[in-house]
Amino acid sequence: MTNLAEHAAALVAPGKGILAADESIGTMSARLTAAGVEASEENRRAYREMLVTTPDLAAGIGGVILCEETLKQRVSGGATFPEALAERGIGAGIKVDAGTRPLAGAPGETITEGLDGLGPRLAEYAGLGATFAKWRAVLRIGPGTPSPIAVRANAQALARYASACQEAGLVPIVEPEVLIDGEHSLALCQSVTTLVLLAVMTELEEYGVRADAAVLKPNMVTPGKDSGERAEPDQVAGATLAALGALPDALAGVAFLSGGQPPEQATANLAAMQALPHAWPLTFSFGRALVDPALRAWHGDPACWSDGQRALARRVALNVAAVSGDYQPELELSPA
Repeated sequence: MTNLAEHAAALVAPGKGILAADESIGTMSARLTAAGVEASEENRRAYREMLVTTPDLAAGIGGVILCEETLKQRVSGGATFPEALAERGIGAGIKVDAGTRPLAGAPGETITEGLDGLGPRLAEYAGLGATFAKWRAVLRIGPGTPSPIAVRANAQALARYASACQEAGLVPIVEPEVLIDGEHSLALCQSVTTLVLLAVMTELEEYGVRADAAVLKPNMVTPGKDSGERAEPDQVAGATLAALGALPDALAGVAFLSGGQPPEQATANLAAMQALPHAWPLTFSFGRALVDPALRAWHGDPACWSDGQRALARRVALNVAAVSGDYQPELELSPA
């Protein structure tokens, strides 16, 4: 377990975050199509190779989350993706949940599945070079939601997953996401996020999950995107840190998801958190907020490979500035 704690600390080391490149085949294919790129297996592979081989990526990224397809693919030259990442000093992660399904007894709500057969799959992924894993639970704010049933069921699934990860020698990234979708206020999001995190932490403790060998990946506390309410970064930071009160001091770190926020907004909110008292590293585990500019710049054209990598490197650098206390909004106006 000591090594697991060391691996967890490396993922969220000072000045580093986590790159989420674990979109499912369907989601990634849709994003490629929207960018004018044929949604083929080879293009999915090439896109992710473009990301992970970005020069000096390890300066700001401690780990990259992959989907199963990518974990088993190879970069140009023959190395597997985990091998290519390890050569660069970056941990390889794997998304292990099977997505959401309707939750019986809770109309309109979901449970994340994938616990059946999880142990053997985790052993396989570790053998392929993965050092950490990720499981995402999804909760929605609405009339009567999230219900106590949905909160409890998803928290328990997260804990069972995290316990299985640590038994298999993998660091669990625990992702309970309260969606930004809806008309809810900042205050309501804070209340719901607080309750969700309390339930998750309670279940993690019940299942004997070591906090120092786990990373939490929560949402930031924001108003619903259809609420019409605008929250400044200092308001988001204050509400988010208040919602983290149930977290144990021993937790390896907190790596926030971007949750559909524009890249600049997610980075500004992350930067504002650093000035507030906190017991854990507060960093990023962004997907779209890091890679969308890279996908647009590359758009499947081999001649634009370096353009895509520069776009990714720029967003990584801006988020490193955010967690290091060096971020200013004016940096967004600077050229790559």
